[in-house]
Amino acid sequence: MSIGLSEEHRALAASVRGVAGRGADHPALAAQGLLGLHLPEHRGGQGYGLLELCVALEALAERRADGPYLASVLASAVLARSGGHDDIVAGLANGSTTAAVALRPADGSADSALRLADGGVSVLALGAADADHFLVPVGDGTWALLGRDAVTATPADGVDLDRALCTVTWERPPAEAVLRDAPVREIAAVLLGADACGVAAWAVATAAEYAKVREQFGRPIGQFQAVKHRVAAALVALEQARAAVWDAARALDGPALDDETRLAVAVAGVLGPDAGVRCAADAIQVLGGIGYTFEHDAHRYYRRALSDRMLAGDPGPWAEEVTGLAVAGVRRAMEPDLPEEAAAVRDAVRAEAESLRAEEPEARKARFAREGWIMPYLPKPWGRGASPLEQVIIHQEFRDLKRPNLGIGAWAAPSIVAYGTPEQRERFLPKTFAREIVWCQLFSEPGAGSDLAGLTTRAVRVEGGWSLTGQKIWTSLAQYAHWGICLARTSPDRPKHDGITYFLVDMSSPGVTVRPLKEINGDEIFNEVFLDDVFVPDDLVVGEVDQGWRVARDTLSHERVALGDSWGPGSQHTDMAGLIARLPALGQARREQAGRLWAEGQAISALGLRVTLSKLSGGDAGAAASVRKLLGMRHSQAISEFCWSLAPDDPYWSRMILTTRAFTIGGGTTEVQLNIIAERALGLPRDP
Repeated sequence: MSIGLSEEHRALAASVRGVAGRGADHPALAAQGLLGLHLPEHRGGQGYGLLELCVALEALAERRADGPYLASVLASAVLARSGGHDDIVAGLANGSTTAAVALRPADGSADSALRLADGGVSVLALGAADADHFLVPVGDGTWALLGRDAVTATPADGVDLDRALCTVTWERPPAEAVLRDAPVREIAAVLLGADACGVAAWAVATAAEYAKVREQFGRPIGQFQAVKHRVAAALVALEQARAAVWDAARALDGPALDDETRLAVAVAGVLGPDAGVRCAADAIQVLGGIGYTFEHDAHRYYRRALSDRMLAGDPGPWAEEVTGLAVAGVRRAMEPDLPEEAAAVRDAVRAEAESLRAEEPEARKARFAREGWIMPYLPKPWGRGASPLEQVIIHQEFRDLKRPNLGIGAWAAPSIVAYGTPEQRERFLPKTFAREIVWCQLFSEPGAGSDLAGLTTRAVRVEGGWSLTGQKIWTSLAQYAHWGICLARTSPDRPKHDGITYFLVDMSSPGVTVRPLKEINGDEIFNEVFLDDVFVPDDLVVGEVDQGWRVARDTLSHERVALGDSWGPGSQHTDMAGLIARLPALGQARREQAGRLWAEGQAISALGLRVTLSKLSGGDAGAAASVRKLLGMRHSQAISEFCWSLAPDDPYWSRMILTTRAFTIGGGTTEVQLNIIAERALGLPRDP
């Protein structure tokens, strides 16, 4: 996904790419209305917002458009926010004037010097020395708008060969030049983050395409796992940055620069520019020698990414700001903006929720099962046939009702609904939803973990059914399960993914032996399960014989969703913020580390919201769901490691640092997830 999710945003991005691809200059961008995209119509703009501007900036950056566009739209966005200056805003919108924005001290000192800059200080500005207007810092977080005759501006060399910079000095500005409520730093972080996302998008696409065709040792380099994982990891960083920038732009489009908005912006400041640098550097690495030549464009994108990060400011202070806000209790709400027709749906769902609240607990649980509220997306009568919009509203209105967690049953039920016989559905689904049946999953084997299709458990045809023999492992809660969903090979002479059948196994059957495995945290959740000539009748085959892989893939797709939603201390990780609040003040390095972790978690939440919104609009979430699962697994581990290092005597974190080691293994290892992203999202060739 690009920054924009809606059909309108995708059309805007395509249009901007087309304009940029034709080599459009500043007047041409103005003629297309792109300079005033974010401005109100009464101020000469198109009436959209910063989110639409970020969509355009990302598309322009993919083509590495140069000129005064970024500095001018940054200045006009700030002026529109602060009020007044109508003529200047209109001139910036129609392209008749340009602007430069001073963002860093020219001597390279700390970003905090911006808050102290005053007359006579030389400041590095984004924009050309011959700009018409200069936005400069004048101390204490305030800014002033000065004309060309009120400053001394000199062209400055920068690492980016295509971006104009200048050093600016000025005398103390008159009071009327000082702006009210000018969030220059915040808007700049978001717009530069969008530019960095465009750079990163080009880098990921270029690296992936090259890896498909460049051959070494007789095969494309994209087939080598080291290259595949590098490119996939770059896409992960890009999607995380896009989510952060998208969310910050949405927040800034709101009416006030409140603490929640500042938190969203700070998260974008931590993640956005860094992603551009990381992805551009990875592209050069994948391209190899050709990427290091001056003739190839890769170095120009790398230079642009470095420039974006330099101008946006050191991520460290942004991360410290995140920590301060989070520990103070500020939270970023992640709720989708729903269409008008949601109101009637909400009224109906809310009435049902109120009716359920009035029930006694046992009666409420029975209604959850009987009325299809547990998995409402399933078709009736097992679910409610809920549309994506209805699912979102049910989730919102039922938050406090504590619907039952079916465990593995939540993975088994959809497969039985989709592939089971009517008799199987009637026999198993009502009791599953009522939690009278506990399920386990008999998929993984000692020699077939991530390579599930390599299983060797045999199912041999016998009178009235099948005899299953083999060993399963990593079977969660098998010692408590009544039934298991099991894969076994029914036709060993057929290709690897064929000849597998999906069975329902009674865990009390003769020949089933369960042996718990003690994990590193002392729990016994996982088990070995031995199947010794276990009889399974024909009426417990789900789907067609030898076609179990299709059913299994359906089950695994539900597993990925479930694990991505539920594992770990939580993407908002209020437990980390609570721990920090209880401890003595952290040093700077620790505050920065905590802020980066919080930023990553908030971006994971934003990714989840983006997936939801894509489904609501009927679009394709692309790699976002797999990216979110991968990030969530690693993030839970990082949170646990960090918090345990702060409080090694805390029993909770002493347990979590051990428990989360499983998160990058269960449900598809990190390495497998990277392969999935590389092959399915980027089209890199599969291993032979």
